Amino acid sequence: MAEQKKKKLVHKLKSKYRLVIMRETSFEEVWQMKLSRMNVINALAVSLTIYTVIVVMLVVYTPLKQLIPGYPKAEMTRNIRLNALRVDSLDYQMALKDQFIENLITIINGGQPKTHSTDEGAAKISTHEISDTRSSEDSLLRINVEKAQRFNVNPQNTSPENRNLNQLYFFPPVRGLLMAHFDFANGHYGVDIATASNQGIKAVLDGTVIFSDFTTETGFTIQIQHDNNLVSVYKHNKELFKKVGDRVKAGEVIATVGNTGELTTGPHLHFELWHLGKPLNPEHFIAFE
Repeated sequence: MAEQKKKKLVHKLKSKYRLVIMRETSFEEVWQMKLSRMNVINALAVSLTIYTVIVVMLVVYTPLKQLIPGYPKAEMTRNIRLNALRVDSLDYQMALKDQFIENLITIINGGQPKTHSTDEGAAKISTHEISDTRSSEDSLLRINVEKAQRFNVNPQNTSPENRNLNQLYFFPPVRGLLMAHFDFANGHYGVDIATASNQGIKAVLDGTVIFSDFTTETGFTIQIQHDNNLVSVYKHNKELFKKVGDRVKAGEVIATVGNTGELTTGPHLHFELWHLGKPLNPEHFIAFE
């Protein structure tokens, strides 16, 4: 019985029908097509599949996905990441305050306070632990630049008016996620690059260190004077490896990424570039990501 019903169903699906379009006035056949229920089902399935693929591609690879209710926009995604860094920083600061209170109670009771967690980390830092991964492209470019400049009799006398800053090759100080961009109107004269703590920070150009010290707001800060009246600034470092008066080479590690100073919300580098006393947008000269 079940076998007969199955055969009957298959027969219905495969039965041929003729779809005819006729002119109403003269009953003349304009167009006709043979089809079956199976053909109609297959055509609908293929059409639905193609339509689904097109919709999915539009949603995934175009900005249309931001029109979907509940889908986070680019600005919201950036704020989520920034808030995550802030929460991590708040947890870290709360842990430090709890440790401070515990040590204070221990000292009052005549006990021996615990070693500060940041002091332990600073004591173990060495230049061998710095992640300095210079790519082969950087090394090849350095060789090509040195070859091009070897016949230059007096390269230091080139004035900034006669030399385009875009012709200079700036080493990226670090690679990471840009969390805050240059904003002259709001007094943010640099960029904030979020990256792993203890990563090596490199000098962007050859130059001389003119400032290397700790400040309350920006923590461990280092400034380098370059040729062409350029000054690069690196803030919120964890440790400084150069002192005032030291000569540095482009790509040389000068500090490590940290989270020092009051104006910081997590491990990152605040980098500024100044020319003739005016701030420049570092993104116009350096690719950080």
